[in-house]
Amino acid sequence: MSKITAAITGVGAYLPDYILDNFELSRMVDTSDEWIMTRIGIKTRHILKGEGLGTSYLGEHAVRDLLEKTNTDPLDVDMIICATVTPDMFFPSTANLIAHKTGLKNAFGYDMSAACSGFFFALTTASKIVESGFVKKAIVVGADKMSSIVDYEDRSTCPIFGDGAGAVLVEPNTEGLGLLDADLHSDGGGAQHLYMKAGGSAYPPTIETVQNKWHHIHQEGQAVFKAAVSNMGDVSTAIMERNRLSIDDIAYLVPHQANMRIIDATAKRIGLPADKCMINIEKFGNTTAATLPLCLWDYESRLKKGDNLILATFGGGYTWGAAYLKWAYDGGDFSR
Repeated sequence: MSKITAAITGVGAYLPDYILDNFELSRMVDTSDEWIMTRIGIKTRHILKGEGLGTSYLGEHAVRDLLEKTNTDPLDVDMIICATVTPDMFFPSTANLIAHKTGLKNAFGYDMSAACSGFFFALTTASKIVESGFVKKAIVVGADKMSSIVDYEDRSTCPIFGDGAGAVLVEPNTEGLGLLDADLHSDGGGAQHLYMKAGGSAYPPTIETVQNKWHHIHQEGQAVFKAAVSNMGDVSTAIMERNRLSIDDIAYLVPHQANMRIIDATAKRIGLPADKCMINIEKFGNTTAATLPLCLWDYESRLKKGDNLILATFGGGYTWGAAYLKWAYDGGDFSR
């Protein structure tokens, strides 16, 4: 009997209609298009507008897109994991809200919080469960409404983030395709450099926490930059060496879209040319848990069955990792 692996068999996505460009941002905070493009590499980012609309709204539409593209009956889905740091609420989970909205009546679900590495960690988890035979169809969602925790008076962080969602269908495979290897890491010592202080049990919401802006993202850019480049590069190289993959074997590096300089530095560290690097940060910004699936969705039409991909990510806290993924279908067969 052939070994069962877990393969991505479809990708869906959703981006809000409203686009916040650098010109508009420069009227909100002391910044400019040149400053943002030079330091971060982002031109536009999508922002979810509308009262009462949270991350589940983004995830719902990404899952609907996925179900339609793959012609999947919602009742056939066994599990859904939503990676997010901006859940609609602490409970019920955003995954359960998405499942309810999309008719996944037979699926159990839960959220995963690993910051920008959330989708990668959730994909690895779902893949192992699929490989075990416990479920046949799993959906992994990466979704974040980062605008809900961004301080638009802080020019060091507000140009970075956007809102969006991506979703993938994960199914068993016996052709040797799918997630073939992964290396995951975390280090809570990095929490001091990238975090949101209030809103949890340590600092519940109060008038003081709101006034102190403890419900917004706090980031120490230089420390995060150094850690991201070092860890993403090291773990990607380790995955390639462990699987005896050369630069020529790789179709694409799929990096977390945190900062264009981080992406460039990571690619150079492992020796990959720019044309082998999925990049869409200029138009979407850093959508946190949504960046990796949005890359796969954006580049889907260029992917061919059997393509070797290296996924690499880094997130607050810190969390990071890399994976070797062998693509399972010809992306050009799907039309948007």
